[in-house]
Amino acid sequence: MNPIHIDAAFDSGNIEVVAIDAATATLTIRRDHQSDFFQWFHFRVAGTAGQALTLRITGLNASAYPGGWPDYQAAVSDDRQFWGRADSSWDAGEDGGTLTIRYILSGDLAWFAYFAPYSLERHHDLVADSAGAEGVTYRCLGHSLEGRAIDCLVMGEGTLPVWLFARQHPGESMAEWWMEGALEMLCDPADPVARVLRQKCRIHVVPNCNPDGSVRGHLRTNAAGVNLNREWHEPTAERSPEVLAIRNAMDESGVRFAMDVHGDEAIAANFMAGYDGVPSWTDRLGAEYDRYCTILDRRSPDFQTEIGYPKTPAGKANLSMSTNQLAERFGACAMTLEMPFKDNADLPDPVQGWSPERSKHLARDCLAALAEWLEA
Repeated sequence: MNPIHIDAAFDSGNIEVVAIDAATATLTIRRDHQSDFFQWFHFRVAGTAGQALTLRITGLNASAYPGGWPDYQAAVSDDRQFWGRADSSWDAGEDGGTLTIRYILSGDLAWFAYFAPYSLERHHDLVADSAGAEGVTYRCLGHSLEGRAIDCLVMGEGTLPVWLFARQHPGESMAEWWMEGALEMLCDPADPVARVLRQKCRIHVVPNCNPDGSVRGHLRTNAAGVNLNREWHEPTAERSPEVLAIRNAMDESGVRFAMDVHGDEAIAANFMAGYDGVPSWTDRLGAEYDRYCTILDRRSPDFQTEIGYPKTPAGKANLSMSTNQLAERFGACAMTLEMPFKDNADLPDPVQGWSPERSKHLARDCLAALAEWLEA
């Protein structure tokens, strides 16, 4: 058989080929531009049906989150529609940390990624479909460093300002799959939860805060190598126009409830991170966050509250992060949702692991929890 071919010169593509020998390849991941972050990969393999691939991604001890590689299974698709998982193994002692992916081609092509990608074209389709729904208004909040629109969908007749935003870290593509599920629900005139939310709230949805990083195949930064979720205290047009545009719009509307949607490389669970440690902390504000998490935990078998990040000591919150900044700035019940790159260990799926489909379902549970939270 002829040697395989590997390329990544497409939307969100990221891989560098070191060597190819028949159906075995040695690969490395390109770092984010002007940054040391790297972990996201997305590439295509062309070969012959029946070929047994061995793909070695090396040098991963220096990646952003080496703890994300043990027990991780790479995402794979033969048609770019359904994403399953390929047999993968981790060896920290091999070539500076190596993830070895083994997969038998069912056709002549297969795509591999750190998580199922969410392309800019699909993003545009999502925005177009949502903007065309009854009662939905489109806003361009501003532009990225490379001139891409920061898209926002606004809906609802109520007065309580709600903000949902995702993909500050572009490699966390499960966040925009979550957004697709949320927007499908919110734009459905027959959905009873959506009807309640739109009656009570004015909802602002930003499906992708970092379109430049998404297209470039970055893990965590924008086109200038800036981590947007460390810019919320003083965003600038030169470094982080994406955050500046979103925060300016929030200043106009106010924020009562906010969810920033992310993915976590190492923890095999869905969990929330709150605003412990903000200077203006009150027991009432903390109780609002706890009550929301309790409701979601009861509603969704895919969510839990036992595992997550450690709480921040009093007065030590990092106000450059969106959740802390919004809680401090507006007195908002703000939170960061983290979904796994691996799987939900409490409810595993050996075929897909955590997936686009499950991300979309969790969005529906999050919105149903919000509707219940509003009752108080």
